[in-house]
Amino acid sequence: MLMTPGPTAVPEPVREAMSRELINPDVDPAFQGIYADLVDRLETVYGVGGSADSTTDDAAAASHDVVVLGGEGILGLEAAIASLVQPGTEVLCLSNGLYGDGFADFVESYGGEATVIDAPYDAPLPLESLDAALAEADADYDLATMVHCETPTGTLNDLGPALDRLEAADGEIITVVDAVSSLGGVPVPTDRIDVCLGASQKCFSAPPGLTTAAISDRAWAAMEAREPHSLYTNFLPWRDTDGGFPYTHLTTNVVALEEALSLLLEEGLDDVYARHEAAAERCRGRGAEIGLEPFPDPERASPTVTAFEVPGRAGTLQRRLHEERDVLVATGLGDLADDVLRVGHMGHAARVDRVDETMDALEAVL
Repeated sequence: MLMTPGPTAVPEPVREAMSRELINPDVDPAFQGIYADLVDRLETVYGVGGSADSTTDDAAAASHDVVVLGGEGILGLEAAIASLVQPGTEVLCLSNGLYGDGFADFVESYGGEATVIDAPYDAPLPLESLDAALAEADADYDLATMVHCETPTGTLNDLGPALDRLEAADGEIITVVDAVSSLGGVPVPTDRIDVCLGASQKCFSAPPGLTTAAISDRAWAAMEAREPHSLYTNFLPWRDTDGGFPYTHLTTNVVALEEALSLLLEEGLDDVYARHEAAAERCRGRGAEIGLEPFPDPERASPTVTAFEVPGRAGTLQRRLHEERDVLVATGLGDLADDVLRVGHMGHAARVDRVDETMDALEAVL
């Protein structure tokens, strides 16, 4: 049983969709309709489509375009930076985790100037340090990056206070948010974000291979004002695909994600969010019963993934769970690789019965 925080288990209807006859996206006009339907569904999930499930008004809906690129989720993080950063671009990287830190690496690789405002991985976003950075006399940031759910630690960041500060600073700082492991499992304030990034293999429970992004009008304008670095790590060619796609799209992945989103929207976003909350609560409750400590403060823990502290034992526990109980979970990453064990209850796996089976196995192994 797959209980990792992405890629997640793919339900049978999605697997069946992948077995359909292959469509040539470059010459078959039917593919344009399939892609358009996929974008419509994503607009609803992002909350920028103006549908009944959307929490935004028409103005917010009109200010964002949703695009879907062929490439695993990390493509979106790099493409956002490649599309917006040129030598000399000042970027404020707000971080309390591995992926927050990673934004700074992308910025520097494209010639930008990254100012990292960081906090320990078990702490909230460093708002006081953000205030200080924005208050500096020579502060002139073009871009700010942050992460909604830091998957390696199971931390869900409250973006509101940081967005408030960035908007109050001068209102011109473009915001880029990694929502890869929260979108579709947790509400995301996309209407306040210029580039909001998602991916197919997390809460959507589709195979890895697609990057999604909701991009604001002013982010598009900023991209158009910069000299493009590449084709593949560039959002601009995807703004208008009526005349064709920048390169051959991943048709099988597209139909799979369309089916996965159909299942999600048929269930209803509010019910999906409640299901993730229930699975997370059960996972942490069962963990407490067997003496496991959560890595972040439970108030900052994500409904999509739970990280337990198991100093020096994560690799062994992961191996034994897989070999002895046929349950696959994840370890931590980076410096926490062997000290954190992560249970992914996102997408199709966000069900109490699957959590119970996982925690039964973990209790037996412990």
